[in-house]
Amino acid sequence: MKLKFCGAAREVTGSAHLITLDDGYTILLDCGMYQGYSNNMKDFNENWLFDPRSLDCVILSHAHIDHCGRLPKLVHDGYRGQIYSTHATRSLCSILLLDSAMIQEKDAEFYNKKRSKGKHDEREALYNEEDVKETMGRFVTFSYGKKFTTRPGVEVEFRDAGHILGSASVALTITEGGKTTKIGFSGDIGRPNRPILRDPQQMDSMDYLLCESTYGDKFHEAAPQEINRLLAIIRHTCLEKKGKLIIPAFSVGRTQEIVYILDQLENAQQLPPMPVYVDSPLAVNATVLYGSHPECYDAELSSYILRDPNPFGFARLKYIKEVEDSKKLNTSDEPCIIISASGMANAGRIKHHLFNNIENHRNTVLIVGYATPDTPAGRLRDGSKHIKLFGEEKIVRCDVEVMDSFSAHADRGEISDFVKNQRQSVKTLFLVHGEIERQESLKSLLLSEGFHKIEIPMLGQEFNLG
Repeated sequence: MKLKFCGAAREVTGSAHLITLDDGYTILLDCGMYQGYSNNMKDFNENWLFDPRSLDCVILSHAHIDHCGRLPKLVHDGYRGQIYSTHATRSLCSILLLDSAMIQEKDAEFYNKKRSKGKHDEREALYNEEDVKETMGRFVTFSYGKKFTTRPGVEVEFRDAGHILGSASVALTITEGGKTTKIGFSGDIGRPNRPILRDPQQMDSMDYLLCESTYGDKFHEAAPQEINRLLAIIRHTCLEKKGKLIIPAFSVGRTQEIVYILDQLENAQQLPPMPVYVDSPLAVNATVLYGSHPECYDAELSSYILRDPNPFGFARLKYIKEVEDSKKLNTSDEPCIIISASGMANAGRIKHHLFNNIENHRNTVLIVGYATPDTPAGRLRDGSKHIKLFGEEKIVRCDVEVMDSFSAHADRGEISDFVKNQRQSVKTLFLVHGEIERQESLKSLLLSEGFHKIEIPMLGQEFNLG
């Protein structure tokens, strides 16, 4: 049996890991899109480290684009198998992949208009709406804890990863030649004691484990300090400076959590009196889907709904879909909170909000999670005083705050807690979905805690499993 790392290897995006059994049966864990501008990765989304036509099945951990975003291209390029996921993951993919297709087509159109004719070939979209429709027809969904087989000898179980709606770890029990091997894939590990979703559930003991490492060298703020700091930023920006608080946030997960916290603060009469806007059509649709999957809620949210039937809405909160309403926010001087996608600020309406507001000292940009260093949000995280938006250099005159406590990814200690039951069983632990410096730091910690063999694979690297 072989394991090949086809994405998210010493990178945080583009998750894809290929298992090939001795008889040639192939399983792809995730099929994510690379999100960033690294020169080393510029061709990643257009090429494969395997033949899509030869794949037998795809198992999807969750619906974030860096884990599912190339599925329509996989189908476009010849994949004809099934895609296994949880019910909520399929629901989210249905809107996220359509949105992604629209972005691919618009990006190709924009590039072709701007290119120097004769010097560059025309660019084609990675996939289109028809590819997405065909892709969605290949989904087969299962509940958490429900074991199923993709073929005789390959058993799969999803367990709640607590990362976003429907997110799961994947446990494979593979029997061939009279030998049984257990392979675990953490997907993206969520955080315990966070709003909305249940806590991450540990996997049973595995022989081999692929584990995410996004925050392998960092600890997040605790909840009480988080709320107090958020309120302090809101008050300083909107009440004292009379400015806008602009929050780049992913449409799925981060946006709903922030809105839910603001809803709680509003009900507790702690939220200062100013309008709050969620400016993302995708976030609007995703929030509706959150309401359709109560099977993913934690006990706190289930109880809260008895007191407030709409945990994602209050009187001063407005969800914006229309482009013209979004544009009005850029010309308005009213103090307000704007939550807009994407979280890395490399696409979507948030780029326009940054373009129009980043040079105003009254405003604040609040980064609430990881962003790759080469994206606008990543550069703001790193303290850059100049960023390029729509081809124009902008001076960063606004305040920039970072709150990683809102991240949906487990921190260093939480990753350790999630995998601690694997110390005695796992033969090799593979660290994926992280930057090399953070992976090396996490590796040192886990080795000190009793793990024996830890690999940090490179893109395209292949391992023989027992």
